[in-house]
Amino acid sequence: MSTPASFRDVLADDLPALLALNNAHAQALSWQEPDAFAGLIAMACFAQTCGQADALLVALDQDARYDNANFAWLAARLDRFVYIDRVVVADHAQGRGLAGALYAALKQWARAQRHERLVCEINLEPPNPASVAFHERQGFTQIGQATLANGKHVGYFQCLLQP
Repeated sequence: MSTPASFRDVLADDLPALLALNNAHAQALSWQEPDAFAGLIAMACFAQTCGQADALLVALDQDARYDNANFAWLAARLDRFVYIDRVVVADHAQGRGLAGALYAALKQWARAQRHERLVCEINLEPPNPASVAFHERQGFTQIGQATLANGKHVGYFQCLLQP
């Protein structure tokens, strides 16, 4: 495995390429229109990328005004958290450790902000076993499940951060 690239905050110039990356993986992430995607990035507490849209991680804290069923499920149950809305690695960049390195950067940032947990949802139906396995390796455990209006069945996962 090669050394991961340098991560940086998402810039306005990155949005078209990152939107294309997101939408190429829409089944796992959710399709985004340009304005909605720009709004998501703008409300994120953490949005980082590397290279030419090689990878993306977008996270929001509990104070975000995010109209999303998964975020709402978590917000109803947890007072303080960092919600990982999406993480994606381009096909050409797979196997370079980018997702794990993005999670390490997010964990470091979250600890510095005195957050105690990261949370996310993962599709259980349709299944996404690779994501479940990746998150378990990152220290996530399942804390609940729900069936969404679109018929997807998701699991909610958290990773408690050690100081």
